[in-house]
Amino acid sequence: MRGHQPGDTGANGNLPLELDGFVGRHAELRGLARALDSSRLVTVTGPGGIGKSRLAARVTGGGCAPPDGTWRVDLTAVRDPEFVDHAVVEALGLTDHTTRPPRETLLAHLAGRRLLLVLDGFEHLVDACADLVVELLERVPGVSVLAVGRRPLAVSGEQLLALGPLAEDAAVELFRERAGRRGVPVADDPHVRELCRRLDSIPLAVELAAGRLGALSPDQLLERLDDRFRLLAGGGRDALPRHRTLRTAIGWSHELCTPEERLLWSRLSVFAGRFDLEAAEYVCSGGGLHGDDVLDVLSALLAQSVVAREETATGVRYRMLDTVRAYGAEWLEATGDAVRLRRRHRDWYVGLATWCELDWFSPRQNEVAARIEAELPNLRCALEHCLTEPDGMELARHLAGSLWFCWVGCGRLSEGRHWLERSLESEPHGEPEGHGEPEPHGLREPHGLPEPGSGSEHARLKALWVLGYVAILQGDTVPALAALQRCREEAERAADPTAVAYAEHRTGCLALVSDDMPRAETLLRSALARYEEIGELNSNVLMGQVELAMARAFLGDLPDAVRLCEEVRRVCEDHGERWARSYALYVLAYAAWSEGDSARARALLTDCLSCAHAFHDLLGSVLSIELLALVTATQGDPAEAAVLQGAAAALWPSVGLPLFGSAYYNAPHELCEATARQRLGDGRYEECVRQGRALGREEAVARALGRGRPHAGLPAPRGPVRPPHVGTTHEALGTHEPAASPTRKGGETAG
Repeated sequence: MRGHQPGDTGANGNLPLELDGFVGRHAELRGLARALDSSRLVTVTGPGGIGKSRLAARVTGGGCAPPDGTWRVDLTAVRDPEFVDHAVVEALGLTDHTTRPPRETLLAHLAGRRLLLVLDGFEHLVDACADLVVELLERVPGVSVLAVGRRPLAVSGEQLLALGPLAEDAAVELFRERAGRRGVPVADDPHVRELCRRLDSIPLAVELAAGRLGALSPDQLLERLDDRFRLLAGGGRDALPRHRTLRTAIGWSHELCTPEERLLWSRLSVFAGRFDLEAAEYVCSGGGLHGDDVLDVLSALLAQSVVAREETATGVRYRMLDTVRAYGAEWLEATGDAVRLRRRHRDWYVGLATWCELDWFSPRQNEVAARIEAELPNLRCALEHCLTEPDGMELARHLAGSLWFCWVGCGRLSEGRHWLERSLESEPHGEPEGHGEPEPHGLREPHGLPEPGSGSEHARLKALWVLGYVAILQGDTVPALAALQRCREEAERAADPTAVAYAEHRTGCLALVSDDMPRAETLLRSALARYEEIGELNSNVLMGQVELAMARAFLGDLPDAVRLCEEVRRVCEDHGERWARSYALYVLAYAAWSEGDSARARALLTDCLSCAHAFHDLLGSVLSIELLALVTATQGDPAEAAVLQGAAAALWPSVGLPLFGSAYYNAPHELCEATARQRLGDGRYEECVRQGRALGREEAVARALGRGRPHAGLPAPRGPVRPPHVGTTHEALGTHEPAASPTRKGGETAG
């Protein structure tokens, strides 16, 4: 588990622009360090812009982190209290495909660990955060919490550190340092000191003032600021209360902006978290701001410290400080343009999700996954907006269904199910709204938005089969069957052949993990025929073929399974698709091992595991490790095989029922265990399994991928491994409740 480093803290909207050049606060740093040494819950409080996040980042990056690291959770972009637990799970890098609540996942993961959890920007989620913190402190003795916000959590044992303004000398130093970055040398003169005093030495206010030095001298800044204070104070020169100082400074900076800069400032407030230039150009242009001018105006706001620029894995992105964003949002409401801007924001991100879904079946799958992860705060904002509009339910279903690859492929099943179920709670009220607002010259309209009134039924059917898909992966069989049956019946009434094909496909997937191989084969063959008839070809269709191959392998027809997967492999390589290909490699590895070619099986599984892990595909990873354990035992290293079985056993609770409760999937596992126990003895076998269980996910994958050397070992069997003491029919096997689809990956470009 990797503790977050100081540089990771740049995601917080309250964070001043850089962590380097840290000015002042040395006494506060020492005080916070002492508080963390003596208390498991420390809360840094203070007004916006006072430097709380910067201080927390400095003290946690000081090299004295707990053994399991320091983990920061940015809560500034979280709006729904229900997503606080999800945000913490996400920040810890956890993936859980089961139906258990994220709180359970979190508590199970933290048990026995010693770490510091930093909850940054929690003030709008106090009740939810307080509830979480109380339970963590009670049930996980090794966890300490550093909370950073504008108000206390107000829970027992909380130690407060109220952060005040900088000392005058430090404020002057900060002003001069920021001025120097802009190439404007500033002396330590009376005007600078008076300016910092008038700004109450609040770091953000000082930085905003320094951002104006390109056009105004310090004495001119002071004169304009004095005018602003005198106006608000009714003509008097008494200092305003500190809680009004920052607002005054922001308002003063706002007044110094050009009309175009003020307009863009207000419009950028609709973004949640980071955004890119293309989104800003689409969402914020029009009505007095030409699209071609957005970049120049944005650059001016960057120079004034109103907006920050960041280099990220997905390219250059921008963010507004939280306090500055809130000020812009008030101005946006005052202009009467807020509803239009929020709808443009929603439409852009619906279009983005549609583009990404189309791009998933392409060589750009990795980029799509990274892009969607970066855009999650804005996508959640768009979903929430759809659900709060009386006529937005159709778009909510379209968006939640289009993001199937995010819910399924990026370990966000519970979040996806939340949005899907909410979008299906009720029928749309009234006629769907139009989306035909004229576009500013030179900008693209997001593709893929449903036409007014035409896509409502199709979007609802898609949300139903995606919900069934997600529920299968969570092992929630009854809701999965209900959603898929409803989708199938309504699709047939609506004469929607695409929805019929997807509903039938996923029902076949459910039969596969339930060990009903004949029914799985029938349904999957029928679905594939339907796909061919309507001309559907994408990752989901290819996964249907892989699932059929798995059924054929379990029924004893290895040559047919190999034929099907080699065809999938060829199509994937033609299209640059890697996700479905990884599951085809898994089946080919199973066939290779069954035919006695363990070296080929290992090579295929190594490729499969590398791809699955790159996509954060926990299910694909654990299946690969399970089969690699058997290959390792076959190649003569039973101790390492037992370690890998232990590593897989530690991962299964986050996936569901180990090996889906399937006799077919469990047969290779049982053979591996029997072989390793026979050669090692029970005591040594259990010791190796315990060693594997202690590995984290990254360590387990690295361990499995590192076992590439050839072994002179036991001969592999010829032919498929049969479940012991049972036949191949569902009746002979009995009923097995599935937890997840063994080949769950896939998706569609249109369905």
